[in-house]
Amino acid sequence: MFLLGILGVAASNYFYYLAIQRTNVATAIILQYTAPVWVLLYTVARGLQKATLSRVSAVGLAMAGIALVIGTFGGGGLKLDTIGVLAALLAAFSFAFYNVGGHTILVRYDRWIVLLYVVFSASVFWLFVNPPWKIVAARYSGGQWMFLLVFSMVSVLGPFSFYFAGLQHLEPTRAIVVSCLEPVFSIVIAAALLGELMRPIQTLGIVLVLVAIVVVQWPDRTRRGQVNVIEPIE
Repeated sequence: MFLLGILGVAASNYFYYLAIQRTNVATAIILQYTAPVWVLLYTVARGLQKATLSRVSAVGLAMAGIALVIGTFGGGGLKLDTIGVLAALLAAFSFAFYNVGGHTILVRYDRWIVLLYVVFSASVFWLFVNPPWKIVAARYSGGQWMFLLVFSMVSVLGPFSFYFAGLQHLEPTRAIVVSCLEPVFSIVIAAALLGELMRPIQTLGIVLVLVAIVVVQWPDRTRRGQVNVIEPIE
């Protein structure tokens, strides 16, 4: 659980933000969301699941959809930087790691215990990287502290709680393909609340991601007819 917090949660966030800093959002997202490919390759190589047509198609559709949503082929463009590209790939590997490792642990232990240890280990790690006195020296105002508190609850703790709940009931490939809705929601919310224009090519990308989510949920032929399902521990 400590490795999952440090090498998974903490690392994926750090390398993702570093990738954005060195490249741009489009490059960081498209490289980070190669994670479904790494999850599928790992689980197939370990014999944990088969490379079925539905899984392979879903991963391909999800990546193509994200590329269209973020404007890779419609004017957004990629910005290549050696450190930035490596950071984005490391973010993808970390994202893939905590999907596979998280699912393995969550079928054995209560998700709240797992979440506690994962978040605690990530926090301890960051206390060494960014010590408290550096934070104090920043002299944040009361309003800024309140924003950070709300942001941490709404944007970090809440989503991780829901995602870990999903990992209990979904295999890693299915869970990580569904997570590809993140950039889709970003575009839709920006259009609904901020009045940003959503181009037709982005709409096509959203449709591809939604199709990928439907496709990846199709049951395998080898599992149809089986009724012995082991439920995760609540």
